[in-house]
Amino acid sequence: MKVLVVGGGGREHAIIKKLRENPEITQLFALPGNGGMTDDAVCVPIGATDVAAITEFAKKESIDFAVVTPDDPLALGCVDALEDAGIPSFGPRKNAAIIESSKAFSKELMAKYHIPTAAYEIFTDLDKALDYVSSCPIPTVVKADGLALGKGVVIAQTREEAAAAVRSMMEDKVFGDSGSRVVIEEFLEGPEVSVLSFTDGETVIPMVSSMDHKRAGDNDTGLNTGGMGTIAPNPYYTPAVAQRCMQEIFLPTIRAMKDEGRTFRGCLYFGLMITKDGPKVIEYNCRFGDPETQVVLPLLKSDLLTIFRAVRDGKLTETPVEFSDGAACCVVLASKGYPGKYEKGYPITLPETVDHEAIYIAGASRDESGVLRTNGGRVLGAVATAGDLQSAVTAAYALADRIHFKNAYCRRDIGRRALQAL
Repeated sequence: MKVLVVGGGGREHAIIKKLRENPEITQLFALPGNGGMTDDAVCVPIGATDVAAITEFAKKESIDFAVVTPDDPLALGCVDALEDAGIPSFGPRKNAAIIESSKAFSKELMAKYHIPTAAYEIFTDLDKALDYVSSCPIPTVVKADGLALGKGVVIAQTREEAAAAVRSMMEDKVFGDSGSRVVIEEFLEGPEVSVLSFTDGETVIPMVSSMDHKRAGDNDTGLNTGGMGTIAPNPYYTPAVAQRCMQEIFLPTIRAMKDEGRTFRGCLYFGLMITKDGPKVIEYNCRFGDPETQVVLPLLKSDLLTIFRAVRDGKLTETPVEFSDGAACCVVLASKGYPGKYEKGYPITLPETVDHEAIYIAGASRDESGVLRTNGGRVLGAVATAGDLQSAVTAAYALADRIHFKNAYCRRDIGRRALQAL
């Protein structure tokens, strides 16, 4: 069986490694993949947003199943194009991917179907947005409506910061057309929880909860990044909270999308805040999170391809989805300077991994002599699983400390907040 995975980051590497456990798969392709994936998949230099080229490749190679993971190709209709070409695919169609590609859409969906979220206003006029932030409660959250590589959110602590964020998005177009419309919303307080879920449009099966660490520096200081590490499970996601989320958020969201004629099949990511008034939605993603995937999939006991096919075929209720009772930790090793300017091209030395360890490559290339070199801000994730969270954190850092490249840096407090909550 020939399987294609669209994307080229650490998330895709984690998915590919999990798919390799299925003996039915005879060949795995990554489009475009990266130099650190070449032992696990055939990397093909076709960009993740080149939908036409992806579709042509899939037809030419007689791909049996495709997995589309990044937000951009999903929003562009990559699954639609593949399915129309006769290639069974995992991921939402374009009309369902809008739940992430338009924050205004998702906020209006939640308001219409009474799904708990932060109070908000939507603006397409710069002056009206500036007038609003001149008197709204502070802190406030300013979001670019469209996709912005996970960087289109500003938590403004002052009115000046809020006005600057609005101007940068709407006037300076720092995120292009994604900032033509902005959502300004209430600042929520409480622990954050990430919950990835499998859904076939009828049934929703949450995966193990996780906790991301977005800031570049220890103690949540510095700039926002794509994620400097994760742990799973999240101790704030108690059984009681999980039950409320299922009844008040997860099922209502799936039903709302179906009622809107936008049936969602794929992985739906729920970014949650556990407030004093209960869980509320911060954001939806129409795909696996990165680096949440890197701690969730190592705990999955069931076969991933079987689940993907069940999601696509509407047979999730018939398919067992089981996770281990242990814990996982991912420590991201980044290039010094990320998420700002950084240098690349440095050789990477990787250790041998053992059971319960994994290295997922996110930003690397191979030179002509086969040497693996840094080629991105977030270079790789060092992941370990164990019977308890403290052991997983200790093992992940022990693995990270055996990986070497010039200008490498990582946060040293991944998991600390979660351990304090236990």
